[in-house]
Amino acid sequence: MTEVEILTRSRYFLELILDGSNDSVDGLFEECAGFKATQDVVEVCEVTPQKWGKSGNSRGRVVRTKVPGNITYTNLTLKRGLNISMTLWNWLNSVQEGANWEDQRRNGALVIYNTASEEQFRFEFKGAWPISYKISDLSVKGDDYQIEEVEVTVEQLRRIKPGI
Repeated sequence: MTEVEILTRSRYFLELILDGSNDSVDGLFEECAGFKATQDVVEVCEVTPQKWGKSGNSRGRVVRTKVPGNITYTNLTLKRGLNISMTLWNWLNSVQEGANWEDQRRNGALVIYNTASEEQFRFEFKGAWPISYKISDLSVKGDDYQIEEVEVTVEQLRRIKPGI
């Protein structure tokens, strides 16, 4: 029987890994929202020939069939405590400048590790690029730490077995 473990928030951390990155760590995060894939439903209507009664009068019958359509993915919103890393800001800035656009669309993965740094969960994405960057309001009076938030759009998202 397969062992089942519930992934609770308090015992894990999330790492962003970008293909082609020169940084040893692209990002460690405390939160991620937006793991959602939706498939459109396409309804196809067909009229089929049928013969009714002894006279053989032909009347069509409408048959509706539902088939899978395009898959769309929601944007991923990653949050973490503000730190000195410039990786996410530099990526967003490169997209905004428009230079080498194709190089800014990145493939990569979001990986959840347990506290022993063992991979527990992996989502791979393709064609990702940041669309927004935000830092929480700054206040010298409060004792809360600052939050850095980046929203990334993805063209494809798939969950794969950890460690592959």
